[in-house]
This record gives sequence, C-alpha cells and structure tokens, in this order.
Amino acid sequence: MSERKRFYLTTAIDYPNSRPHIGTAFEKLGADVQARYRRMQGYDVHFLMGNDENTIKVAKRAKELNQSPKAYCDEMARQFREVWDALEISYDDFIQTSEPRHHTGCKKFIQTVYDNGYIYRGQYEGLYCDGCESFKTEKELVDGKCPNHLVPAEKRSEPCYYFALSRFQEQLLEFYDQNPDFIQPESRRNEVISLVQSGLQDINITRTGQDWGIPVPFAPGFTIYVWFDALLNYITAIGYGTDEQRFQQWWPADIHFIGKDITRFHCALWPAMLWAAGLEPPRMVFGHGFVYMKNEDTGEAEKISKSLGNVVEPMSIVTEFSAEAFRYFFLRECPFPGDGEFGWKRFADVYNADLANNLGNLYSRVLTLIARNFEGKLHETAGVEPGAIYGEVDTETTTQQVQKHIEACQYNQALQRIWQQILDPTNQFAEKNEPWKLVKSDKAAAKHVLFDMVEQLRIVSILLKPFLPATSETIYKSFNFPQPWSEVRMEDVWVHYRPAEDVRITAEMEGGKPKPLFPKIK
Repeated sequence: MSERKRFYLTTAIDYPNSRPHIGTAFEKLGADVQARYRRMQGYDVHFLMGNDENTIKVAKRAKELNQSPKAYCDEMARQFREVWDALEISYDDFIQTSEPRHHTGCKKFIQTVYDNGYIYRGQYEGLYCDGCESFKTEKELVDGKCPNHLVPAEKRSEPCYYFALSRFQEQLLEFYDQNPDFIQPESRRNEVISLVQSGLQDINITRTGQDWGIPVPFAPGFTIYVWFDALLNYITAIGYGTDEQRFQQWWPADIHFIGKDITRFHCALWPAMLWAAGLEPPRMVFGHGFVYMKNEDTGEAEKISKSLGNVVEPMSIVTEFSAEAFRYFFLRECPFPGDGEFGWKRFADVYNADLANNLGNLYSRVLTLIARNFEGKLHETAGVEPGAIYGEVDTETTTQQVQKHIEACQYNQALQRIWQQILDPTNQFAEKNEPWKLVKSDKAAAKHVLFDMVEQLRIVSILLKPFLPATSETIYKSFNFPQPWSEVRMEDVWVHYRPAEDVRITAEMEGGKPKPLFPKIK
C-alpha cells in the first residue's frame, strides 16, 4: 500500500435469512458517502461489507429449502451484492463468515483469548431471543418479550464457555472518558455509558450440538456463539490469522457503521474482546437511526416488518425510478444519526421538487440554451473567470460546511446546504437574468449568464460526488472541463475555473436537448 493516509470503514454484516430492505440499505448508503468522500480527500480507503452466516436461523432456512447451509449462503450473498451494486455502493470487500479466511481468524482469536485467561467453562441459564440470537436480561424485555422481535424470550440452559466481560468494566469507562468521540452520536454514547456503569456480566460465547458454525479449537463439540464470531469479521477480512502484514496496515478501523440496536455489542463487548486478545479497539462506532414506513392511511410511522406487510425492497424503487433517486431520498430525508420515514407520496414530492424541477431542470435548461443558441460552444470564454454569480454564492464557505457535515455523518444537512446555498441561488440567478430571453435581445450578455451557470453546475457536480455518483459524473462530463473526473476533490470547488479552452458541451444531445437527469413523476 502507498504511503498515503488510509481509512478503513465497515458496515454491520447482515443476516441472509431474507433479502435486504430499505432500512438495511440506509446503513450502506451512509457508509458509502463516507467512503467516496474520503477517497476524494486522497485517502486509501478500504470499505468492508458482508453477511453474517454462522447462525441457527441460516441453518434452519437452508433446511426448509432442502439446501446445504453453504449453498444457501452463497446464493444469498449473490443476491445481497446484486442489490448493493444496483445502489452503487462502492465496497472494496464483501466477507461471508462461512469463508475459510474467517474461520481461520476466528479460531486464532478465540484460542488467543483463552490462552490469555479470559475464557472459562460454566453452565448458562437465561432468557433467550431466537430472533436476536442472544440472551436477554429481565430489564431488556417488555412484558417478557423482546422489544425488537415482539416474541416471548425462552428460558434456556446449556453448558458453555464464558468470556470474562465483567473484568473490563473499569477499562471501558476509562476508555470512553479518554476517547469522547468513540461512540457517536452523543445519544448512543450516553446509553452505553449508562449500561456499563450499571454493571457488566460475563457472557456465553459458545453453543453445543450445532453442525453449522465455527468449531471452538480448545473444546470439541462446541461452536463459537454468533456475536463472538460475527464481530471478528472486521479483522478477519483484512488478514487477521491469514495475513499479518495486511492486518497491521489497516487495523484499527476508523468507523464501524451499525444500527443503534446493536450499539452495546460494538461499544462494550467488542473493545473488551480486542483487549483480551492484545489488540487495539476501533477508533469510532457510529450507531445510525432506523427507517420507518409511513402508513399512508393513518399517517403513523411503523417499524418495517414482514408481519405488517410493509417491507419495501430497494430494487423495487431502483427499477421503477433510479438508484440516484433512492440515494437522494434516504440521504436527504432520513437524518443518519436519527430516525427517518419512507412514504411513497413523500418520495414523489421530494423527487419532483429537488431532483426533477430543481437540479434536473437547471441542467437541461443550461445545455439546451447553449446547444440551440451557441452551437454548443460559448466562444471567447477561454481564460475567463466566472464572476457574476459569486456575489450571491459563497462557494468556499458552503464547501467547508458540506465537508463538516459529511465528516459528522450529517448527510441530510450537507445536501440541504447544497440545495439552499448553490442550487436555489443559481435558479434564482437564472430567473432574474432570463437567458432564454437574453439570447434574443443581447446574445453576448446571455453568453456570460450561461457561462456563470455552467460554473455552478461544475461546483454542484463536485459537491454531489459522494452522494449521487452517477448524476454528478454525468453533469461534470457534459462539459469539457479539463480535470479528469477521477481526480476531482472537494477543494476544487472554490478554485475559480478559468477554462483553457472555450466552454463547450460534450454531452450527447437529442433534438437540441440532453437526456433528462430525472424524468418527472406524473
């Protein structure tokens, strides 16, 4: 790897017992924006995703379909990757926890923790949620039911091996105090600190009587319990147990993106596991919010659930509209640190207002006017610095604000800035100067107005690069901007563009018009 700064980020690995829904995709979108942004900033980025396959639910589902667990997992991994590819998620690696590299790393890790004296044999009896594949305390249950799956917890007793989590309570609290940014956002941090302060119990990390899973190397007949196995994907994927040099290059992770419901596993159990093995904890865990479905009849927000019949698959939106429309809606309408809602009416309203009428219309209007009135080329613009609109748009401040919001994972606020401080003023500039009229009365003046509007499209394309990769590339490559798109960085926004050649259209035009970026939903 080069000497450039590196950035390693991950998402939670998903249970492959059903295809991903829009809530699952929300997490991946947030991680993808961060990965694309960091690449723009010159980082060597490694973006990991994957599936959590060593679970009882997977074995049960495979048996129902008369398949081997491995064949089932491989097919589901293909389906998951198909969805992520359709959504333009730029992951660098996709790990399946049934892979040999993961098994090898897990066995090395649990043996190391055992040798270090943090694992011991015992008997476990407790309340177990099959949906979470985890034991619950009485205070975590609501009327005896798991709050996530709404099913009664079952009492279960079995021989097991414990991980001595309780021994890390003080170290965890000290770590949180010394690393205030470790748990984000702040609301999740407060929850975890309160949990750890209330006392930690040693946890069961093994199963018995399971054929599907990773065998415990020091205890024949036992397999590694799902959480102690699943969390290790973050290190096994980058070489732990198989490629030590590669592991040292990438670890620790810069950000783990996870759902808020599994924050305690990542912020308490995971650092303790790593310390027990002599490894560093990750630098940050970001627990994002949930996406709820809006009931169009009642107006109420509902949890996405098969039983309620309100599951929406990403592909249904991508196929009917586009991946870019999907990305924009969820990144703009659902605050990543908090919760958001999806409703078909709201989707159509946002799509038409922000994408079709605002961004799409501005793009089409500029290209059409240049193509029809200037033969696709703004003569005598080489070496000229755009200027008229700069009095109304502070691009440097806006860019810095957008960057600050992206780095804080406040993606909806970043997009709001782009629309309010770049796109809205540019459209207002167009309405004020009316270049569609000027071309008939003062063509030279119209040319300068359009030249300034082209510059704003260049700026918008750069700012939108982490959010709408295909759309931003289309806008940028519609003109003869000299800098290769792959090399464009955020700072290029406020470097005032002085074209070496006259500005001209390079997009394909049909009948003097470009292909619409976002055809309006009627």
